[in-house]
Amino acid sequence: MHYEIHGRQEADAPTVVCSSGLGGAGAFWTPQLPVLTQDYRVVVYDQLGTNKSQASLPESYSINTMALELLDLLDSLNIHQCHFIGHALGGLVGLQMALLSPQRLQSQVLVNAWSSPNPHSARCFAVRQNLLRDSGPAAYVQAQSLFLYPADWIVANSEKLARDDEHALANFPTTASLLRRIGALLSFDIEAELPTIQTPTLLIANRDDMLVPWNRSQHMAEVLPNARLALLEYGGHASSVSDSEPFNRVLLDFLAEQCGQAAAA
Repeated sequence: MHYEIHGRQEADAPTVVCSSGLGGAGAFWTPQLPVLTQDYRVVVYDQLGTNKSQASLPESYSINTMALELLDLLDSLNIHQCHFIGHALGGLVGLQMALLSPQRLQSQVLVNAWSSPNPHSARCFAVRQNLLRDSGPAAYVQAQSLFLYPADWIVANSEKLARDDEHALANFPTTASLLRRIGALLSFDIEAELPTIQTPTLLIANRDDMLVPWNRSQHMAEVLPNARLALLEYGGHASSVSDSEPFNRVLLDFLAEQCGQAAAA
């Protein structure tokens, strides 16, 4: 898998690993890099089957497979502990890692994620699957921003989105691989195991997220033994991009708290 390491380079520097959503691109975290790299070593990566990590994915592809791929990458980089940040599908990867290798995660931040399927998100992803199958990649990419961002932000950033769409089409995965990635996130369900995850967890959700209801994060905050919820009012599903300043502030405060507690211990 393609990866990049930004910020501090010392082997003992506190390390943050960022995992993006369905698009899979490490570049999704560009708005966070300027603030994270001041104090942390930051690993971003393109998930397998996306962007610079092109691959044909098997029919059995799952969130568990994605978590194992990331654990293998971290092993190859000699990263044995890290703070994890995951957006949507990336958050599911973090939850699975917390089950597979709890000693690896010093903390996790799950952004507009979920622990089991819900009917609203299933309907949204069914629309995206149908667009991809019936109308092709261009229609799929054109619709993508409608699921990710608030309407007023789309209007104000139309030129940027046009460039993003062009880049997405140029790096579009195979239809089969993308459908398998969607299938993996739709079938993810760790509801029974959720109470066993002890990792310190910050759940960030947006009231105006039209893809994943914010109360899915509220539910996890109530069930996870060591979790809290930060509920943001604006930014849609991808508020780390559309309203990055308040998002970054909440993120940095949590990481500083976790690192401070680790230093005190």
